[in-house]
Amino acid sequence: MSFLTAVSAQTVHAVDLPIPPIMYGVIALVVFAAFGFVTWSFRDVANRHKAKGDAYAAAHGGAHGTSSH
Repeated sequence: MSFLTAVSAQTVHAVDLPIPPIMYGVIALVVFAAFGFVTWSFRDVANRHKAKGDAYAAAHGGAHGTSSH
């Protein structure tokens, strides 16, 4: 049993983190929320410019929103 305690005593390292561990989760949550807000802010962009898309499709001989592939 002394071998096991000697190995475990040598392998345990105290790691000093620059911030408390819970703050890593808080930072990840804030970053995720920021990315979500950016994604949410670009919702419905295609419909805001529908007239522009229709004009482009009419000028180039295609229906807006359909694919010829």
